[in-house]
Amino acid sequence: MINGLLGKKVGMTQLLQDDGTVVPVTVIQAGPCVVVQKKTKQKDGYDAVQLGFVEFIKPKRVNQPMTGHFKKANVAPARFVRELIVQGDEAANPGDKVMVGIFTQNELVHIVGTSKGRGFAGLIKRHHFRGGRATHGSMFHRAPGSIGSSAYPSRVLKGMRMAGHMGNERVTVQNLRVARIDQENNLLFVRGAVPGPAGGYLVVEKSGR
Repeated sequence: MINGLLGKKVGMTQLLQDDGTVVPVTVIQAGPCVVVQKKTKQKDGYDAVQLGFVEFIKPKRVNQPMTGHFKKANVAPARFVRELIVQGDEAANPGDKVMVGIFTQNELVHIVGTSKGRGFAGLIKRHHFRGGRATHGSMFHRAPGSIGSSAYPSRVLKGMRMAGHMGNERVTVQNLRVARIDQENNLLFVRGAVPGPAGGYLVVEKSGR
């Protein structure tokens, strides 16, 4: 049993509930996905399937090793490929499709994506430091302040929160609730926000709780 699929973030909108409340949701184009490779415990040491997100991609955008990989499975090339753990003996075979119908309404899911890149950010934006006062000539506003000891250990300790590259990293949001499923258009409506910009690729997995 495959407990997830690949998708692409469409954007955010609102759903009106029967009691009149408005629920913010993220719209995800969940699939269709195709099984590219099946991995077994006997051969690979673990049970999993490699899924590819079905969308058009120019053949010249796929390198030769991946072209042969897709050709072996007799599937069209995919831009976004990820592995998902499977449970049970009834695993899918290469060429099988995985659709959004594997999810049910009100089910909890984990969503993995890549956060928006913010470039080089300072302490206040990156780590939510308070900063100094803006008045009375303090001359300490958005500076980092002290970052280490002088005589001992005479170095900056690892893990010190400082200015640097912010965002563009793998983020997992857990236990988001499925608000609606549109099987005709392969759309999944999930309550709340998910990482990444519109058009970003996502992995949607069942929480198993």
